[in-house]
Amino acid sequence: QVQLVESGGGSVQAGGSLRLSCAASGRDFSAWGVGWFRQAPGKEREFVAGITWSGRFTDYADSVEGRFTISRDNADNMAYLQMDSLKPEDTAVYYCAADKGGWATTRHTEYHYWGQGTQVTVSS
Repeated sequence: QVQLVESGGGSVQAGGSLRLSCAASGRDFSAWGVGWFRQAPGKEREFVAGITWSGRFTDYADSVEGRFTISRDNADNMAYLQMDSLKPEDTAVYYCAADKGGWATTRHTEYHYWGQGTQVTVSS
């Protein structure tokens, strides 16, 4: 059974940083693409960042480009989202997701496994 568990969320002031972690169970993690999504109250879930199975290719939403960095450690079955220069509009529940196909598209319907989410709150 595959499980994804996010951690690292919390409350910070604008301009601050947080590092989200995603711990994955399952021996095939190194073959999966990983995406981070977020969902704010009353809004649809949106793509934040993605990384392919090898870590060679990454993709970011325009709203976080240059502020967030996605990475992964296949040896430890971990993925990360470093979030710097946080803004109040980054406030949301952040989800880690895995794509068995190895890619990391912007479409949440392409992902097979999801974590339970971690809350990020940025105050002005």
